Amino acid sequence: MRRLIPALLALGTGAAAPAGAQRYDSTSPVCKANYQRGGPQIECGYTSLEQCQASAAGLPASCINNPYYAGPPAGRPKEPRRARRPTY
Repeated sequence: MRRLIPALLALGTGAAAPAGAQRYDSTSPVCKANYQRGGPQIECGYTSLEQCQASAAGLPASCINNPYYAGPPAGRPKEPRRARRPTY
């Protein structure tokens, strides 16, 4: 029982500490920075600057290029098309 109480206290204080969140998502090329009291809140998920600007219109926000964008997922390379032989 004496070991249980300090273990529970350690878990409680660890859970109360703020977690460092990842600010940028690497899957979308454009992010929106929403300006609030605690600092800017980054929201990624936009595919173009125009889409982000439409969402940010009238808000204290700005659109930025995502510095951590990884690019489109690498797919299987396509083989070059072969010319068909004429059939007679």
